[in-house]
Amino acid sequence: MMKKVSLLLILCCIFMSACGTNKASTFQMSSFTFTDQNGQPFGTENLKNKVWIANFIFTNCETVCPPMTASMSALQKELKNQDLDIELVSFSVDPTVDTPDVLKTFMEKFTDDSSNWHMLSGYSQKEIEEFAREEFQTLVQKPSSSNQVIHSTSFYLIDQNGEVVNSYGFQQSHFEELIVEIKKLKS
Repeated sequence: MMKKVSLLLILCCIFMSACGTNKASTFQMSSFTFTDQNGQPFGTENLKNKVWIANFIFTNCETVCPPMTASMSALQKELKNQDLDIELVSFSVDPTVDTPDVLKTFMEKFTDDSSNWHMLSGYSQKEIEEFAREEFQTLVQKPSSSNQVIHSTSFYLIDQNGEVVNSYGFQQSHFEELIVEIKKLKS
């Protein structure tokens, strides 16, 4: 009996040590180029070697998108106050409705500074659903029975290598934690 327990312990140690030696490979976002609120191409080439924050919104949203966008605007001001050069990217989850002009009008309700904030469209519904799932591991879904889109309410922090580092609630109570992490990435 003692030999069986010893053998089992040895095998467990071997398996555990083998698991510990394989580091997970760094996740890097796939290359993308979409269209921003000014009708200009914008994507990973513009974000190369930059820290950025992303979220998912749509302009016809009847619930969380206006407060999320107001919060992104407040975050934009706080980042500028702290002299942190961070790009902000809002992906529309309703691309057939959210043309560049519609996105620009929506953005203007929340900020007059689009220097570092890009609201993106220029893809199909299927493409944004796959993009959200594959790149951010989150759900985007537009039910056929509604004009409302199901999507994440998180702010995603992406590092200089295109890796999604973490996600945060969109409420201003999460800004301090988010800014601490940004400062670590930029140092």
